[in-house]
This record gives sequence, C-alpha cells and structure tokens, in this order.
Amino acid sequence: MHMFFTFIYPLFKCLLFQETDEEDLTPEERRKLERKLKKERKKEEKKLMREAGIPTKKEEPKKLSGSELALAYLTSWSKNPEEWKFQKTRQTWLLLHMYDKEKVPDEYFTILLDYLQGLQGKARDTTVQKAEALMKELDGSDAEDPSMVEKSERIRQVLQLLS
Repeated sequence: MHMFFTFIYPLFKCLLFQETDEEDLTPEERRKLERKLKKERKKEEKKLMREAGIPTKKEEPKKLSGSELALAYLTSWSKNPEEWKFQKTRQTWLLLHMYDKEKVPDEYFTILLDYLQGLQGKARDTTVQKAEALMKELDGSDAEDPSMVEKSERIRQVLQLLS
C-alpha cells in the first residue's frame, strides 16, 4: 500500500498542480489544495484497506461507566490501600448512590460502610444530614415497597455508623 502512494500520490499532485499554475495560487488556496489532496489520499487509503479486508475503523477502548469506576475505586481502597488514591468524584458518586442496591450491590455496600468510617469533615456532616432527611421522608411514607425497606435499612446502617 505504501508503494502505491509513493508512485501515485506525486503523479496525482503533479496533475492537480498542472491544472492550476502553482505560482498563481495564494497561500490560502495552496492550503486548501493541500487539504483536498490529503483528504483524497486518506479516501484512497481507506478504499485499498477495505479491498484488502483490513478494518478501517479504529477500535476505541470501552469506556467504563461511573458506576464501574466508583466500584473499582472502592475495591482498590479495600484491597490495595498502598496503591489507592483519593478521588473526590468517585467518593461523591458513591455517597450519592449508596442507598441504591442496583448501583451499589450488597457485597460493595459492606466495603462502603468500612470506607465511610474514615469519612471526615463536611462530607461526613452532609452524609449524616442527608441520611437523616431521607429517614424522615421514608418514615413519613407508609409504603411497604421492598426496595424502600432495603433503602431504609441501608440508611439506618449509615446513620448508626456515622452518628
């Protein structure tokens, strides 16, 4: 493929410049022409790769979701304390979603409770305030929805730990 461009591209460029006299081109026109040539070259390159059966799309690495990143952060805190590094965004995600059993499964929630023991300052105060507010809200509702029962149990555990 490289051989193709070493022969064809200079010919293509010569033909293109023959049509428009190079001295008559302004710097802006010359840049436009070079961009056009580059675009044509890439197009031809993709065509040749498709014909050869080589995929032309670049494989992008799978991006992890906020949930996956936060749970990995928690696991790292638990299993690799010397390698672990504090990340405010991960902690914030965990504090916002810790009562949701689907986002923070039970096996991670027990680790999260251990993590919360080290919570300090404003994060600790805010977590307690939000937990108390949520508990009042849940106590006020008479719903016996199983997910609400699980949520209230988690809130109780957090309040018991931090109060």
